[in-house]
Amino acid sequence: MPFNVSGTLVSLHLLINPRILIPSIIIKDIRQLQFHELRKAGYKGAIFDKDNCLTIPHHDQLVPELNDAWKECRETFGDANVLIVSNSAGTKLDAGDIQAESVSHHLSTPVLRHKNLKPSFACISTIRNYFSSLPTPIKDDELIVVGDRIFTDIVLANRMSRKIPSQTKTSEKDSENSAPTEAIPHSPSVHAPRRTGPLSIWTTGVWERESMAFRFLEKKLLDGVKKWVVDSNSVAVRGDVNHFVKELPLPPPPPPKKDNIFRRINRFFSTIQRD
Repeated sequence: MPFNVSGTLVSLHLLINPRILIPSIIIKDIRQLQFHELRKAGYKGAIFDKDNCLTIPHHDQLVPELNDAWKECRETFGDANVLIVSNSAGTKLDAGDIQAESVSHHLSTPVLRHKNLKPSFACISTIRNYFSSLPTPIKDDELIVVGDRIFTDIVLANRMSRKIPSQTKTSEKDSENSAPTEAIPHSPSVHAPRRTGPLSIWTTGVWERESMAFRFLEKKLLDGVKKWVVDSNSVAVRGDVNHFVKELPLPPPPPPKKDNIFRRINRFFSTIQRD
């Protein structure tokens, strides 16, 4: 993984706006997302990280457990409206875009080609150029951003958000057709500056242990920001996001143990002892 200057500079951005660390939704993995509910709420496209979100790190194939959820996502939004934004595949270190082509082949969705790593503003500009070039352009507030890293994926999503001027009044029709505004799950409605932008979704599950020290640091910083820095009366509210999330499917039951000669002998002697 190349050294990520923009990711390192997030710590400086935190001094100005610590809220950029806070995701709108926290789930274990994408199997918990209700993609049809997201579509009904006005979201028309999705941005996904690759490693440890959809694939095992340094592999291009989808994690098998995610097959059904990934199919539902692509069918809901359309393949062209689901974009993989990775800090490995599709970057300037991906010689000849070989990995990007492989990931796109295995996941059946496009991979963004970008010279600047997440969560840089240059990368955000490239993402916007992609979605604005579609036959039906997609705005920032019609996107969901899903990833397993706070300093890259969540910060990227929150940097794409913008304030809605308090004096701006939207019509009832526009309100119905637009995606909800930024929120913290389970927060009460408050009178605060509203923000509009992508729905940031943090996946906490790890398919293969990687950068665990950094993940621990990200989690502790997030906890600290939510507890000590962000006043619950100063966050903007997106509304109820619970209906976008479902429980993880139950794991399949273990296969029955095969009977063998030793188990039969054990049962035989147990029967004799009882008699």
